[in-house]
Amino acid sequence: MDALLLPVVDDDGAPFWEYAARGELRVQTCGSCAEPRFPPRPCCPHCQSFDSQWCRLSGRGRIWSYVLPHPPLLPAYAAQAPYNAVLVEPVDAPRVRLVGNVVAAPGAALNSVDPARLRIGAAVRVAFREAGDGLFLPCWLLERP
Repeated sequence: MDALLLPVVDDDGAPFWEYAARGELRVQTCGSCAEPRFPPRPCCPHCQSFDSQWCRLSGRGRIWSYVLPHPPLLPAYAAQAPYNAVLVEPVDAPRVRLVGNVVAAPGAALNSVDPARLRIGAAVRVAFREAGDGLFLPCWLLERP
């Protein structure tokens, strides 16, 4: 059986994954203009500063968009269909979009939430699930289960 996809950790994004392993949702923020940015990168796209810091977010957000892959693109995901892939807009970083899945609990399967319950604008909060190799992925729980 094929493994589920894991993120590739690079130098710019490594702090994101280190904080996630501690159960913290943080995004890179410009040290000059304070604009949050994701994905992480060396230079601010707004002011071109190379100064950055990692700011903790509240973990609350709203579903900005979602998709239910039909059929699943990779064989390893077929057993979990129908599942969702969501873009979440954090309430405290509205120009940032984070990718993940809405699940019933942090360790639950990708198909643990009925797709009929998903709505654009639905309130969610972050949780983290262990994905292997020491990586913890952000996932999302509906605020009103």
